[in-house]
Amino acid sequence: MVYSVSGLRLPCVPSVYRFSQSSFNGRSRRSSFSLFLKKDQFSRKIFAQKSSYDSDSSSSTVAASKKVLVPGGQGDSSSSLTDQLQSPSTISDDPQVIHGVDSEEMEDDEKVEVEEQESVPSTLANRDEEAHAEEPSAPLHRKVSTKKSEARPRFIPPPGAGQKIYEIDPTLLGFRQHIDYRFAQYKRMREEIDKYEGGLEVFSRGYEKFGFIRSETGITYREWAPGATSAALIGDFNNWNPNADIMSRNEFGVWEIFLPNNADGSPPIPHGSRVKVHMETPTGIKDSIPAWIKFSVQAPGEIPYNGIYYDPPEEEKYVFRYPQPKRPKSLRIYESHVGMSSTEPMINTYANFRDDVLPRIKRLGYNAVQIMAIQEHSYYGSFGYHVTNFFAPSSRFGTPDELKSLIDRAHELGILVLMDIVHSHASNNVLDGLNMFDGTDGHYFHPGSRGHHWMWDSRLFNYGSWEVLRFLLSNARWWLEEYKFDGFRFDGVTSMMYTHHGLQVAFTGNYNEYFGYATDVDAVVYLMLVNDMIHGLYPDAVSIGEDVSGMPTFCLPVQDGGVGFDYRLHMAIADKWIEILKKRDEDWKMGNIVQTLINRRWLEKCVAYAESHDQALVGDKTIAFWLMDKDMYEFMALDRPSTPLIDRGIALHKMIRLITMGLGGEGYLNFMGNEFGHPEWIDFPRGDHRLPNGAVIPGNNFSYDKCRRRFDLGDADYLRYRGMQEFDQAMQHLEAKYEFMTSEHQYISRKNEGDRIIVFERGNLVFVFNFHWNNSYFDYRVGCLKPGKYKIVLDSDDPLFGGFNRLSHDAEYFSSEGWYDDRPRSFLVYAPSRTAVVYALVEDEPKAVGKSEPVENLDTVEEAAEPLDS
Repeated sequence: MVYSVSGLRLPCVPSVYRFSQSSFNGRSRRSSFSLFLKKDQFSRKIFAQKSSYDSDSSSSTVAASKKVLVPGGQGDSSSSLTDQLQSPSTISDDPQVIHGVDSEEMEDDEKVEVEEQESVPSTLANRDEEAHAEEPSAPLHRKVSTKKSEARPRFIPPPGAGQKIYEIDPTLLGFRQHIDYRFAQYKRMREEIDKYEGGLEVFSRGYEKFGFIRSETGITYREWAPGATSAALIGDFNNWNPNADIMSRNEFGVWEIFLPNNADGSPPIPHGSRVKVHMETPTGIKDSIPAWIKFSVQAPGEIPYNGIYYDPPEEEKYVFRYPQPKRPKSLRIYESHVGMSSTEPMINTYANFRDDVLPRIKRLGYNAVQIMAIQEHSYYGSFGYHVTNFFAPSSRFGTPDELKSLIDRAHELGILVLMDIVHSHASNNVLDGLNMFDGTDGHYFHPGSRGHHWMWDSRLFNYGSWEVLRFLLSNARWWLEEYKFDGFRFDGVTSMMYTHHGLQVAFTGNYNEYFGYATDVDAVVYLMLVNDMIHGLYPDAVSIGEDVSGMPTFCLPVQDGGVGFDYRLHMAIADKWIEILKKRDEDWKMGNIVQTLINRRWLEKCVAYAESHDQALVGDKTIAFWLMDKDMYEFMALDRPSTPLIDRGIALHKMIRLITMGLGGEGYLNFMGNEFGHPEWIDFPRGDHRLPNGAVIPGNNFSYDKCRRRFDLGDADYLRYRGMQEFDQAMQHLEAKYEFMTSEHQYISRKNEGDRIIVFERGNLVFVFNFHWNNSYFDYRVGCLKPGKYKIVLDSDDPLFGGFNRLSHDAEYFSSEGWYDDRPRSFLVYAPSRTAVVYALVEDEPKAVGKSEPVENLDTVEEAAEPLDS
């Protein structure tokens, strides 16, 4: 049975949010919420169902059976959800409990009669109505919308057959038993969610049922905490009195309270005030931030965060003005961190990022920004990966409405906004996180050692728990729905998919490594469900998974048997470049470079990158720092002589990035600042850290000096950083013009180890890389597919890019017939040492990047040659 109340869709049987009878306190607050509302309050339809289960009954607002127990209650939280669903003790053998019902649609002015099972007090409905009759009828200070949104219907397609993956990759047939079992568990979950929750679309709106829910008459607060023995809502609104607002508990461990509006119609909890939930638990009394809190802050001088009831007046709420961009054919992602995006040693804000960094991203030619550390995290130095409050945007950078303003501005610029979402683990903080939330070890997480990540020092979710699934699915949808994010980069997916978390395991590509007892099927099923939800409800949303294992089917549709991601992060590329940079130039192998770049699964798209934030962290080195090291401190000024190390570093920095974009995948990613070879590393402010053995890891005196981005270096026309930035900008605009990353045509015609030459075609472009440290080649023949006249469209040796100007962009290159390097045609070029050149047919692009005349059209490749501050 399903009721529609104030925009909520509330399943009646079975449900963990059973509405319980009223409890009163000195302030006349009630913990019940009426399912029946007066006709003058709502003009909407109520949907009900008549159960064919025959029992003595009386009129009530709910119907339930003791035979049905939704998984995720007070049982063994470490057990698999799929095991729970199959257990005779958790699902009624009587199909009439769920099936055999007739749906009826009734207007709300008709009398609603609902059959009640013996497990529900017969006086519940009357008490509920009496409670609401006593509530004040004074008008609200602001209008609260009670009408259902008129948005177009959203639909999540039903599961498919899950068999197409065997056509795509016949090798999978040898592991069909495991893969079919995985898909069967996914289908079972979809079916059970349909039965118990009304479908995945409803199930993923848990934020409309849990946490703080505002209505015309007051505020309802619900929390799942089956381990707690008592609970009370406390905060500034009731002077933190644990006896003032006692919550009631249903049989599924959900605590609830309803707070009516004040006599003047104002909300019972003021906007911006602090709130917590006070609980008596098996491990003692604790005050916790509500798990579904939408905002939390750290008060000056305090360590734990406080939950904030965030519900600003309508006139203060940010209203989105610009439509979300359509998903581009190819992704060019600018990986960012709001806090460290200032040139000054400070924590930057959403507003400054919106005004200063977004225009830069647009100018550089990227079409997507991936923002890290959005979910609230109490430890700044965790880079946002130890999340404490999953539904709250980090308050360090501003308010939720300021984040919305940032996203809206990006959409105005045509930039997608991707969120770096963390569902792979959580902070182990007890006071302001989910750890031990209800006083038990296995609440949201696996109990015991399985619930602890020994390397990350964090907690690991139990993806086999019904309520954990609700929490995480709703969390993903919350960010898409409320903040208009355009997709996600899921962090740490390898850790999720395997019980060994990918630690101390070398993946060789043997399929036994992917489909066996080490695979966490519950986690994989969750990933299938969340991708189902994302792509079903938000067709243009982008889903990227961080997986280093190379899991087959990772980026194939769920209905075909895949995990459902759109892209996999091609993490092996960055590792390969670090490996190569530790070698002498003479030891670089062209074939090894090419093989690493193209080593990806058929029909599974990848986002390639030469380096990300991982390589920029303290303890590691960026590519620029590997190449130029301490010479960057003294020889980057144009008015000073360069050094061989600087010349080599700048040349290879450009070549590495271009060949990574050219061959590495269908998308490209760059961490902010690395486009111009940002010097040094990222070091978050921190103090000394004493280890258990007594050793001390020295801190940096809580300095922000290395926790910022020196964009001024890339903009300075008197520094060599400028040339690297200009090249990256031209590279992005070249891809925007030709869309070569998503071209179906790719052919590698030459990998010459002696000449150190790599030649390949991508789309209608011909790329020529000469990695030789000394040799330049005149009249060097390169193969091509199409006949005609070719001209240079990108040249890393252009002086605008810090090059030596050894190529004439006025030269024309005519193809000649005859097979060469397995190509039907070829043309002759000059290939200077340590240079990358891109050629295109004149009919496609007659002008070269770098030496062309400036133009006004921002969509052209030539515009990339203009300075950022012009």
